[in-house]
Amino acid sequence: MILQGTAHKYGDNIDTDVIIPARYLTNSVMEELVPYCMSDIDPEFAGRVKKCDVIVAGSNFGCGSSREHAPAVIKASGISAVVAESFARIFYRNSINIGLPILQSEEASRRIRTGDELKIDLEQGVIFNQTLNEEYAVEVFPPFIMEIIEKGGLMNYIAGKAQASAISQEEL
Repeated sequence: MILQGTAHKYGDNIDTDVIIPARYLTNSVMEELVPYCMSDIDPEFAGRVKKCDVIVAGSNFGCGSSREHAPAVIKASGISAVVAESFARIFYRNSINIGLPILQSEEASRRIRTGDELKIDLEQGVIFNQTLNEEYAVEVFPPFIMEIIEKGGLMNYIAGKAQASAISQEEL
């Protein structure tokens, strides 16, 4: 699975209230929340982000509350992956659950700049910064997590397993 897009760079400790401010959570339709994604830290984000772009940040990305809206609105905005030095554990898991690749790399976090063009090979565990002509290694996802991401999230993954199981049962 290859992802390719422009980097949007942020610092350390980007919490879920910055990703999607609580005052907008009266609405649960992700497409309607997209204009407010990152709005408290980057008011131009929603108007600038393009499909397949990548958020790059420092340490502790997604800290704060465990709100599932944070990774969901990032994905709905068109972001294809988030690269950071480290992640809050619940944000990491919520992201995998919705099929948003979360990649941890101290080197990538420090070297990538806003506007850099990135190509990410999830299967090989490599981020290629086309602007700087540099490569950064990331941990390869285990096969079941890769399948969750490929299916677009945990619910689709489970539905596919249930369907496959039903077909197998019919064959018996």
